[in-house]
Amino acid sequence: MTNIVENIVEEKKSLNFIEQIIANDLAEGKNGGRLQTRFPPEPNGYLHIGHAKAIAMDFGVAEKFGGVCNLRMDDTNPQKEDTEYVEAIKHDIEWLGFKWGKLVYASDYFQDLWDFAVWCIKNGRAYVDEQTSEQIAEQKGTPTQPGTNSPYRDRPVEESLALFEQMNSGNVEPGKMILRAKIDMASPNMHFRDPIMYRVLNMPHWRTGNTWNAYPMYDFTHGQSDYLEGVTHSICTLEFVPHRDLYDLFVTWIKEWAAETGKVVEGHPHGDIQDNRPHQFEFNKLNLNYTLMSKRNLLILTKEGVVNGWDDPRMPTICGIRRRGYSPESILRFIDSIGYTTFDALNDIKLMEAAARADLNERATRVSAVLNPVKVIITNYPEGKVENLEVINNPELKDAEGNVITEGNTHTIEFSRELWIEREDFKAEPDKKFFRMYPGKETRLKGAYIVDCTGFKANEETGEVEEIYCTYDENSLAGTEGANRKVKGTIHWVSCAHCVPAEVRNYECLWTCENPRDAIKQYEKENGVRGIDAMRPFLNPNSLNINKNAYVEKFAAELPALSYLQFQRTGYFNVDPDSTPEHPVFNSTVGLKDSKGK
Repeated sequence: MTNIVENIVEEKKSLNFIEQIIANDLAEGKNGGRLQTRFPPEPNGYLHIGHAKAIAMDFGVAEKFGGVCNLRMDDTNPQKEDTEYVEAIKHDIEWLGFKWGKLVYASDYFQDLWDFAVWCIKNGRAYVDEQTSEQIAEQKGTPTQPGTNSPYRDRPVEESLALFEQMNSGNVEPGKMILRAKIDMASPNMHFRDPIMYRVLNMPHWRTGNTWNAYPMYDFTHGQSDYLEGVTHSICTLEFVPHRDLYDLFVTWIKEWAAETGKVVEGHPHGDIQDNRPHQFEFNKLNLNYTLMSKRNLLILTKEGVVNGWDDPRMPTICGIRRRGYSPESILRFIDSIGYTTFDALNDIKLMEAAARADLNERATRVSAVLNPVKVIITNYPEGKVENLEVINNPELKDAEGNVITEGNTHTIEFSRELWIEREDFKAEPDKKFFRMYPGKETRLKGAYIVDCTGFKANEETGEVEEIYCTYDENSLAGTEGANRKVKGTIHWVSCAHCVPAEVRNYECLWTCENPRDAIKQYEKENGVRGIDAMRPFLNPNSLNINKNAYVEKFAAELPALSYLQFQRTGYFNVDPDSTPEHPVFNSTVGLKDSKGK
């Protein structure tokens, strides 16, 4: 650990502010020279791109400084949690390339938290309150006005202890009783005004069964779990800044409880109350324009059928982004480029697209696909003849001398008399800046021959071009001596007899407004509606366009799901999990170049 820290400290210029804090703490020997972080998602939905930034921080710093990061499921609300989400969270973290030290659950600490709560009651630091939620809210006061004490605040300890036991009996109606910390109703910090520690739910937990009917609140679980688990650096996002003082207070209390009861806590030995304890640090969230990131709202979109599940490629979920065709490396590259600060900002989604474009240029396999086809007939090419042409999978794969690697980096594509080309690559009457195919002009077919357009046939009623006629120069095959003859314009193609019909799903942003979260909130306020009714005005009706008229070469049709592809001259795509060799399906990831429009 010492050598790791020394080497990293020498590179201070590359450290973000959280990493600098950790480097300093380790150099000073705090927490016994230990580093332990945790990633604590609630398993009530699928992780989104915002969580990816927290994952990169929590796991990344542990990896960088030779520490450990645990995965802890914050499962304190059995009303919304499910094992489906647990498995999805684990898969997403592994896909991003990280490994956790231990897999733990907040529910692992339910008995310790209960015992600690009982200790708080006995020490006059907690009481059972029987007021309504409306009464409690009214007594809270405002940030500029102190609150007023609950009439139950000074009830006898024995009475609160008995009522607390009743709260877990299953015989108390939810909302009739809560356990509150006794702190300071006049504190300028609203979180100190006797916060709720436990509430009654009266429902089984998916891990602990019917053991508990009263469950701890987040603020009474998070810091204590960090302490019991041995966490040293509790790293979270900026909305938890107001919670930090309460976090520290509860950690101080639980250290006193552990010392008094002899509770053994790994990594946090009893002694100095300010040392060997977790500390909270905050960084900015990842916010993207034209994107809504809220598990509650994403759940609404899935339930209302606006999208086709959590992994719909229009969703900002990690599984949706994965299905869209982003690599884990591109996500981490994007997160690293925007950095970590102490103020929130709205990042441009084009930055994420640029990171994907740069990454996919290095890893994507080049294939031929024609999305809007028109037929070309090479009239002087022998009927029935087929040539197998070798093409490079990825020209960015090079050896130390800068030469393109060919071994294991090629595949074959068939060439024949009849081909499909993009309709946009032909004009019957071209303008001066059009250099592709038109009557009387030579054009190179990418990786194949030079052809000379001799004419075309159009539909008599619509005028739409149905067939294009060309002749080819048999001495102009790419890679041969005759290929050195230069012509303006190169277009891609697939052989009509050797390609496969394909479905191509093209995606745009799901939202038409730059900041859908704020727009939806404002619409809710002005129109008195919530949920999907407040979302509909801002949904992009053109977010998904399905093209069922495309053709791809056989090689592309046979690739496994989630393969990264570049459709030559078109953009980056990937193989959708719905794809089969007989019916290939591809998702658009990002264009070859940045588009000016959204």
